[in-house]
Amino acid sequence: MTITFYKYQGTGNDFVIIDNRDGNIALTTEQVKHFCDRRFGIGADGLMLLSTLAGYDFEMTYYNADGRESSMCGNGGRCLTRFAYDIGIHKETYHFMAVDGKHESTLGEHNWINLKMKDVDAILNHHGDFILDTGSPHYVKNVNDVMSIDVFHQGKEIRYSKDFEAAGINVNFVENNDKKIIVRTYERGVENETYSCGTGVTASALVFAHNDNGFNRIEVQTKGGHLAVEFDKTGEQSFKNIWLCGPAVFVFKGTLEL
Repeated sequence: MTITFYKYQGTGNDFVIIDNRDGNIALTTEQVKHFCDRRFGIGADGLMLLSTLAGYDFEMTYYNADGRESSMCGNGGRCLTRFAYDIGIHKETYHFMAVDGKHESTLGEHNWINLKMKDVDAILNHHGDFILDTGSPHYVKNVNDVMSIDVFHQGKEIRYSKDFEAAGINVNFVENNDKKIIVRTYERGVENETYSCGTGVTASALVFAHNDNGFNRIEVQTKGGHLAVEFDKTGEQSFKNIWLCGPAVFVFKGTLEL
């Protein structure tokens, strides 16, 4: 079977995307892993199917690089919106369904895509660090010099600790300054650091807004580039109208024989 695929990236968080509007694509775990393998396949942090769904502009199905269907991917949702536009689904505002529910997205300037995330109503303190769900579960740890952190080993240690080993958790190391936060993320399912994580950036921005009783827009720097998170803070630990904003870029198109 020959499958046409598209490669997109959002601040270095890269994805294989397949147009499944005909509904005839069904991939096994091993096939998804093969697509995402950086040595023997295409190479990606995850794979997405764009499908049709009554009442919505499209449906998003997301798989981690380990081949398993996963929770929400923010950068993936932004890239899938760009893909939808590129294949002729032209809207001012997109409405699509993902694993964590309904989402909206819009096209901005300079290849930026703005994605509305799920509301957040709890930020838990965990021994001085923070845990919250932004469509995927995240652990947020404040550090002084994030670029000196061994994200792979320290992130893996937290992700596989007894509190989180069963379900897994994404681990974010965050450096805060007056102008922006800098975020590095260890992603479950990829089991490594990625250049950017949209739900992790969102979680990190909300944690620092919570701590500082802060602003309604947080600028974020990742290894892969610049994003921003906008929100309405409606309570001490509650946020609505959360938008993840950043670039989403087409890389290349190809075919793969399975």
